[in-house]
Amino acid sequence: MNCMATLKHIASKNSDYTAIEAYLVYQHDAFTGKQLLDEHGKPKLRDSYLLDTLECGDFSFATACLLANRKYGKNTQRDDIKSHQYIISFDPRDAADNGLTMEKAQALGLKFCEENFSGHPAIVCTHPDGHNHSGNIHVHIVIGSIRTREVERKPYMQKPRDWREGMKHSSTAQTMRHLRVEVMELCEGAGLYQIDLLNGSKERVSEAEYWVRRRGQIKLDHENAALTAAGQPPRQKKFETVKVACRGEAPPFAAQTARSLKSPTGAFVASQTRTLRKQISSVLYRVTSFEDFSDKLMQQYGIAVNESRGQLSYLPAGRTKFIRAKHLGDKFDKAAVLATLQANTERKPKAQFKQDSIGKLLDIQSRMIEDKGIGYKRWLTKHNLKVMAQTVKLLQEKVFSGEVKFTNDKMIKLVQSSPDKRQDVFAEIMHPEITKAMEAADAEPNADNPVPMPTADPEQFKTYQVPDESIHFAVKSFHKHPTNTLDSPNLL
Repeated sequence: MNCMATLKHIASKNSDYTAIEAYLVYQHDAFTGKQLLDEHGKPKLRDSYLLDTLECGDFSFATACLLANRKYGKNTQRDDIKSHQYIISFDPRDAADNGLTMEKAQALGLKFCEENFSGHPAIVCTHPDGHNHSGNIHVHIVIGSIRTREVERKPYMQKPRDWREGMKHSSTAQTMRHLRVEVMELCEGAGLYQIDLLNGSKERVSEAEYWVRRRGQIKLDHENAALTAAGQPPRQKKFETVKVACRGEAPPFAAQTARSLKSPTGAFVASQTRTLRKQISSVLYRVTSFEDFSDKLMQQYGIAVNESRGQLSYLPAGRTKFIRAKHLGDKFDKAAVLATLQANTERKPKAQFKQDSIGKLLDIQSRMIEDKGIGYKRWLTKHNLKVMAQTVKLLQEKVFSGEVKFTNDKMIKLVQSSPDKRQDVFAEIMHPEITKAMEAADAEPNADNPVPMPTADPEQFKTYQVPDESIHFAVKSFHKHPTNTLDSPNLL
C-alpha cells in the first residue's frame, strides 16, 4: 500500500525542550521511547539525519524557547502546550521514481517552515526512514509555541494570535486545512507523489490503536516462531483483539488523538474500534433504510446509533460514552451512510411486503437484567412502540375492508393488554368464530346441537352433524398446533 505524502501534528506539554532535540538526534526504542545505549552506556546517534534551526539566533532551540517563555510570561503551567511538531512524510516511491533525497527533503522542510511558522523558534530535521522501515523519507518540524516577532497576516489567519508577537500558536481546523493544502502544493511543485489530504480516510486509525496493533503483531510473530520451531502449526497469524487498554505506552511526543476512545475508567480502548468498524460495515451493506440500519446494529451487536447536529455517533455495548463517526472513518458518517443505503436500495429489488401478523411486545424489565446497556433499553422501548403502532394499523385495515368488526374499546383493550394475554385478545377480535367453536367444544357435547363450523363467508355457514368427540378433538388440536399461532398468516 502506498503511503504518499502526509502531514501529522503533535502537541507537546513537555517543558524539557532538550528531550525533543535528543529524540531527533539519538536512537530510541519504537515501543518504550527510551534511548538506545552503546556498549559504553552512552546514547547512540542515529545512522543518518539532517538538522537545522530557525529563528533561534545564537542560542540552541531549547534555550530560545525558554527565553521566549520568560520574556512573555507564558508556558508556566503544567498543562500549557510548550511546543508543536509537524511531520511531513513522503511516499517511499519518491526516492526511486522522483529522485527525492534527504538534502532535497530538508530543503523542502525549511521552505515549508519559513512560509508557515515564521516568528517561532524551530528545528527542522530529516530522517531517511521511519520506525516501520518502509523507506519513507520524512521531515520533523518542531516549533516553540510562542511567536517572538510579529509576522505578516495571511488570508487563513483568523485571530490576532495568528500573527502578533508574544502570542501562542494554535493548531485549529482552519490552520490544519491550510497546512494540508501547502503540503499538497509543495509536493506538486517538487514533482512528488501526492493525494488529496483534504478528504479523510474511509477508516481512520488513531495513534493508540496503531501502536497496539504493532505490539500485538510482533508478540504474535514471536509466539508463532516458537511454535514453528517446536514443530507445531501457528493457530493465528494476524493479530486480532476485541478490546485492549493501554496506559502510557505511546512513544515520545505521540499524538493523543484517541481521546474519544477512552473507556469509562480512563484507559484508551484502541483495538475495540477495529471490531466496531467491522460490525457496522457488516450491517451497513445489507440494509436499505436508516431505521433498519440502527435496529439491526442494536439487535445483532448491541450498538446504539445516535444522530446529533447532522453527525452520527455509535455506542458499543459496555460503554457509556458515544464514539463519533469521525474517529472511525469517513465512510461511517451520516452522508456516507445515507449514500450507501441509497446504493443498496437501487441495487436490491424492491419486495412487496404486507404486514399480516401482529408482533410481540418485549418485557423491558426482564431483559435489562441481562447486563445490557442504555442503548439496548432505548431499542426495546422503540420496538414496543412500533409493535403497538403496527397492531393499530393492521386492525384499521381489517376494519376498513370489512373483514373484522369491533369497537374502539376492543382496540384499546388489545393495545393495553399484557404480553401474555395479547394473543388471546387478538384471537377473540380477529377470529370470533374460532372462539365460539372453542367455547362450544369446551362445553358438554350434545349431538342434538351441532357446532357450526367457520367458513370464509358467514352467510354460507352450514350445520354439519359430526360426532362430538371429533369436533372436540379437531378444535383442540387446531388451537394447540404449533403452526397455528397468532404470528402465522394462516390465521388472517
